[in-house]
Amino acid sequence: MMTANEIRDSFKKFFESKGHAIVPSAPMVIKDDPTLMFTNAGMNQWKDIILGTREPEPRRRADTQKCLRVSGKHNDLEEVGHDTYHHTMFEMLGNWSFGDYFKEGAIDYAWEYLVDVLHIDPKDLYVTVFEGSKEEGLERDEEAANFWLKHVPTDHIINGNKHDNFWEMGDTGPCGPCSEIHIDSRTKEEKAKVPGRELVNKDDPQVIEIWNIVFMQFNRKADGSLEPLPMHVIDTGMGFERLVRTLQGKHSNYDTDIFQPIIKEICNLSGLKYGENEDVDVAMRVVADHLRAVSFSIADGQLPSNAKAGYVIRRILRRAVRYAYTFLGQKEAFLFKLIPVLVHEMGGAFPELSAQRELITKVMKEEEESFLRTLSNGINMLNTAIEAVKAEGKTVLDGTQAFRLFDTYGFPLDLTELICRESGISVDEKQFETEMQKQKERARNAAAVENGDWIEVRPGEQQFVGYDYTEYECHILRYRKVTQKKNSYYELVLDSTPFYGEMGGQVGDTGVLVNEDETINITDTKRENNQSIHIVKALPKNIEADFMACVDTDKRDASAANHTATHLIDYALKQVLGDHVEQKGSYVSADTLRFDFSHFQKVTDEEMRQVERMVNDMIRQDIPMQDHRNVPIEEAKQLGAIALFGEKYGDKVRVVQFGPSVEFCGGIHAKSTGRIGMIKIISESSVAAGIRRIEAKTGAECEQMMYDLEDGMKAIKALFHNAKDLQTVIGKYIEEHDAMKKDIEKFQAEAVERTKERLLGQAREVNGVKVITTVLPMSPEAAKDLAFKLRAALPENMLCVIGSKHQDKPLLTVMATDDLVSDHGFNAGKAIREAAKLIQGGGGGQPHFATAGGKNTDGLSAAVDKVVELAQL
Repeated sequence: MMTANEIRDSFKKFFESKGHAIVPSAPMVIKDDPTLMFTNAGMNQWKDIILGTREPEPRRRADTQKCLRVSGKHNDLEEVGHDTYHHTMFEMLGNWSFGDYFKEGAIDYAWEYLVDVLHIDPKDLYVTVFEGSKEEGLERDEEAANFWLKHVPTDHIINGNKHDNFWEMGDTGPCGPCSEIHIDSRTKEEKAKVPGRELVNKDDPQVIEIWNIVFMQFNRKADGSLEPLPMHVIDTGMGFERLVRTLQGKHSNYDTDIFQPIIKEICNLSGLKYGENEDVDVAMRVVADHLRAVSFSIADGQLPSNAKAGYVIRRILRRAVRYAYTFLGQKEAFLFKLIPVLVHEMGGAFPELSAQRELITKVMKEEEESFLRTLSNGINMLNTAIEAVKAEGKTVLDGTQAFRLFDTYGFPLDLTELICRESGISVDEKQFETEMQKQKERARNAAAVENGDWIEVRPGEQQFVGYDYTEYECHILRYRKVTQKKNSYYELVLDSTPFYGEMGGQVGDTGVLVNEDETINITDTKRENNQSIHIVKALPKNIEADFMACVDTDKRDASAANHTATHLIDYALKQVLGDHVEQKGSYVSADTLRFDFSHFQKVTDEEMRQVERMVNDMIRQDIPMQDHRNVPIEEAKQLGAIALFGEKYGDKVRVVQFGPSVEFCGGIHAKSTGRIGMIKIISESSVAAGIRRIEAKTGAECEQMMYDLEDGMKAIKALFHNAKDLQTVIGKYIEEHDAMKKDIEKFQAEAVERTKERLLGQAREVNGVKVITTVLPMSPEAAKDLAFKLRAALPENMLCVIGSKHQDKPLLTVMATDDLVSDHGFNAGKAIREAAKLIQGGGGGQPHFATAGGKNTDGLSAAVDKVVELAQL
């Protein structure tokens, strides 16, 4: 029986023998595509080739691609663990042809690999073809059907509808008919009862799709119409986990050697067995699947967070923690202990797991511990709500409360229902779903972007000239209208542009598009499908006119200086802290420099000063930039450039070098280090477990910061009569201030003591209770001190109500002895809330002590009397 690793290798070797270039998996986390957060299909990294904005060479490629499907159209998250074949992170084996072979070649290769190489029984294979669509004006894919007839009988070819057999990544973009290959893994007895063709696409867990061959030939426009792509593309995707399951004769993906080592380790750590209890089995499958998704995401540079892609990763991790907590009895961090076995099993095929092992472990452990604290708080909140429901004689928990638990503490409805069921109550599911729908609607409205179709002005491809020019003659190739949050703007693609599109943490350029007749402001430049997309509020009067594209050079130069500074910081950090330092993200604009890096402890002030000195020394050397363009990647590595995990590199790359600093980079840089001016690091902090962040200023921003510091020091000196030894003078002032503060506190304590004695002498007795009331100027701290001193002097049958004024604000302070609370039923917290209305305020506290603030000092006397009245002595 072939192992999973052997099966993966056999796929690569087969397609290599057919002239395909074997390429590495692109990162699972997508950084520079505004339309996607994660790679959710093998074709994602080839979008620009398919759309005709990048050269297709080599035209034949194959790989195994890491994919993640947990949001949007392809959302399998809630099925994961409950069935045997859905996953969040999965591998997609794929082969591509860009304008080379098409339907016949793809079908022949697929059949040869499955039947001749893997020796799958052809009787167990069924294929589907697109049946056509009247509303689209598309006929049945007779061409594909006829090619399949070379390999399978007619009754193994099944018509598929538009949902199953017309592949589309989204509402717009590349698409086309497809042929799926399904395998029947049932027993002989089951096959004899019902033919496999009757179970294709019927959600039978043993008759499943393993390979989809997409014949990409159309582009879906915003109006729903289809237009031919510049070239035909073959895009195939075979689910690796499903293929391994088939070849290893298993009925569940989780029974293969992909997942079993992880599940066995879960059993060892939890003391539970797999295969004896369905809830436990589901939890183990969830943990095994989600462990992979989170680990690979962190390795690719995406940390859990509260926004966008980071939120998705945090949600996956928390789902695994919930299942481990509820069904596996894991009340402490647990998932991170499984990382060694994951690295052992998959680190060979994906070296980023091994290289990032320490970071993955630290981040995951910290995230688990944080969520377990949140989970505990949520359970306490839920238990309180359950007690309230029971106290009211009800048996149903309000759905709004259940949704609040979900929204605030990450409690899914099934967990809330489980805990409630143990207490004999149910949850209002309908109300929960109503609240969930409201939230989804709010999110949709906030994120809704309506893209119009690209309108072509003239044919052609864009040429980026921004490395060498800041002004360049150009024409508009195409444009489209975009509407977001009721605001509209236009996106332009120019034939030649010096404008850098936002990418790699560097903001996009701004500037103007100008000719003799008008000037169009370019407010931003984005990156999409390997092109610079220019953002404008309005279209030019003559869209076909000649223009000059002019970059705002002041902003460009400042941004370039900050970007170059991050390279020097990266180099200096490695020299000072060690080679383990790796860039984990950056953001540079004209006035911002932020650099994230891997390091597992706080950087000391001395280390930070060393880094700063080293960078400033390189700036003073005025090292010129060496710009190595279109360098073969192996040659680039020989130059000393280090490939970052989580980054996608082509066959040829750009390397930017400033002396000893050598990096892969496609960004805009200063022509020499001297143009940075100088650098001043202003902060160093923790972003996440094992990730530190440096923020710094350069150039004019650094100069302005120095002026601000100088002005501040002058102002401070003026306060101390321009003393020469300012540090000594301030130290002496602080000593004097502390001494005076102690004297004031002593005088205040003596004043409180005198006031206490006076009030004790003025206490009046009402039905055996000593009542002390007063209105006087006093700080809140002194009023509280006075109240407790009076309670100490009269520990039984005493009620004290103090109305105090401090900085023109009224304050009520109420103190009662314990017997007044227990025997008379007095509650200071309730009484003060009512009395505080007279000072236009509010407050609360415990039954024996409470305070309230307000706005109306004239009402203090009445408020004091109101408390005594409410005491009903």
